[in-house]
Amino acid sequence: MSTERMPNPAALIPGAMEALSAVTSAIASAGVDGRLLALSHLRTGQINGCAPCVAGGVHQAQRHGVTADQVHAVVAWRETPWFSDEERAALALTEAVTRLADRPDPVPDQVWDMAATHFDHKELAALLLNIAIANAFNRLNVPTRRQAGQW
Repeated sequence: MSTERMPNPAALIPGAMEALSAVTSAIASAGVDGRLLALSHLRTGQINGCAPCVAGGVHQAQRHGVTADQVHAVVAWRETPWFSDEERAALALTEAVTRLADRPDPVPDQVWDMAATHFDHKELAALLLNIAIANAFNRLNVPTRRQAGQW
């Protein structure tokens, strides 16, 4: 286990944590099922190797009724039977948006179109903001070596 390099950067800048929390609250009130948001948050944390976000994503998923099978298998969601088409569309979008630099067409039409068949523009906006805020927290936690369980 690594030693934490510094406190959470958002906690050190006045108003920053409150602003991030306000975005998170806005996302939660946008009407997208909390299960989808939790799965997306968890998958983002897994991709980026963010221990606090993986741990927090698991707790968030459990609070929203995500099954144990789903929590344990979200890293392999394509190869398991426990995800609906809607959840698969959200997870595919999550992976594409989180891995923007991994391919020339970061969010291919196939991924976007599948998400757009399950979500309207407001719901897509909430999903995209959820992915963005999860990535923001990952980018604050990973370089500062924030530890899981320290909320």
